[in-house]
Amino acid sequence: MANPPRRPTNPMVAAEAAFKPVKKPAAPVREPSAAPGVRELVSIRIDRAVLDHFQEDGPGWQDRINDALRQAIEGKPTAGGLDDE
Repeated sequence: MANPPRRPTNPMVAAEAAFKPVKKPAAPVREPSAAPGVRELVSIRIDRAVLDHFQEDGPGWQDRINDALRQAIEGKPTAGGLDDE
């Protein structure tokens, strides 16, 4: 037999080839925003006690959380006394 058969000899191999999973393209790499000081909308999980602490002074609690996190990364003690134990 000089020419190979047109159909695969093993139907299982043919079926697996027909239903081979499609590879999804990789998600594009997200570059940081070019403008400094621009805030990003994020979703995080915070303990209820932490949320209550920042919300007890009313509106602006998100800004207070942001300020506390900024002070933490700058190595400064927080104004709310969270570092005092």
